[in-house]
Amino acid sequence: MPWCETCDQRLEFDEVTEDGECLTCGEPVTEHRKIPWPFKIMIVITIIYLGYRAFQGVTWVIHHV
Repeated sequence: MPWCETCDQRLEFDEVTEDGECLTCGEPVTEHRKIPWPFKIMIVITIIYLGYRAFQGVTWVIHHV
């Protein structure tokens, strides 16, 4: 997925010259991969879940010691 750092936007393949430059600003285009938002949400939910399970474990140990 072509990405122009100067314009800070994703480009379509027809918006890139044959030399690999942005048609708008003329700067070289790079390959840019953003982290998908569902993956970020999954990480947050996993952290919350593991934090809750750790809390349950601590309270279980406190009550059974």
